[in-house]
Amino acid sequence: MSYLELSGLQKRFGNATAVDDVSLGVAKGESVALLGPSGCGKTTTLRMLAGLIDPDRGSIRVDGKDITGLPAHRRNMGYVFQSYALFPHLTVARNVAFGLEERRRAKAEIARQVEEALALVRLSGLGARKPRELSGGQQQRVALARALVIHPSVLLLDESLSNLDAKLRDAMRHEIRSIQRSLGITTLFVTHDQVEALTMCDRIAVMHRGRIAQIGTPEEIYEKPATRFVAEFVGRANALPAERTAEGKVRLWNEALGFAAPAKGAFDVFVRPQRMRILPLSEATGPDAVRVTGRVLRSVFVGDHVEVLVEGAGGQLTVEMPSGSPAPGEGQAVAVVWPVAESRVFARDAA
Repeated sequence: MSYLELSGLQKRFGNATAVDDVSLGVAKGESVALLGPSGCGKTTTLRMLAGLIDPDRGSIRVDGKDITGLPAHRRNMGYVFQSYALFPHLTVARNVAFGLEERRRAKAEIARQVEEALALVRLSGLGARKPRELSGGQQQRVALARALVIHPSVLLLDESLSNLDAKLRDAMRHEIRSIQRSLGITTLFVTHDQVEALTMCDRIAVMHRGRIAQIGTPEEIYEKPATRFVAEFVGRANALPAERTAEGKVRLWNEALGFAAPAKGAFDVFVRPQRMRILPLSEATGPDAVRVTGRVLRSVFVGDHVEVLVEGAGGQLTVEMPSGSPAPGEGQAVAVVWPVAESRVFARDAA
């Protein structure tokens, strides 16, 4: 049973359709990411949910109640903006208290709840400071505390980690996820960062051109992309141009593979580079493996892995080997192998 339900949402700006028939159900306590590139409609969807803009069509329900026509201040949504949107002239405590003051809560209650919210985000004792006296990570925590202190029915996060450096972003991902789980708060998280989506959310809705291309768990989205766009956008993948044999099988780099090709049209085979292995030409492979041959163009050390670029009859591909593994030398003839089950076939002209 969905606690938050978006049904057929649409939004146009002039002649451009930003959101096109988006429907999504989110269970109570679930964390769902809207993942996609800039301009795909994810932030517009979030802003419609928050009541900051009105949909042209469709409905929004929370706990069975239609809130589509309610103004933003009556929706009880906690919103963490990309820029944090803190009031620079107010103290941390007053920033956090803002939503409670707008609701005309008693001063003693406000003080108690602000203290609890700051403790939740590990900012106890910093209530008297101004935002400019805090680090970026601390400002992000203040924004989160301000969103949580009103006990929102839904927490909305809009690219809220994008202004942090890489190390702090990693730490905050785990911290926000821990807080979300401990509170059991229903959360919708907008991001273009696939790592954030994969690590912070129970499910991911990948958006493309105003529509949801695929909804699933992080494992489903990564391992079983439903469209070419999802396969290209989530994770790294080799897109290998392939041909169709007379028997209707896939031919790749002059090698006939043991699975069927699409009935018509040009197509590519997608394979994750970390699922590939490099073997000597003399080493045999089993019937459940795809095997192509080529020559090593170069190997590049990338910290936790080595990227090996191999060129063959059909072009180039990249294999990711664990750091510390002996990498083949430039110009060496090698076999590249991977399990048949790791191959995904998509039409070349599919979006």
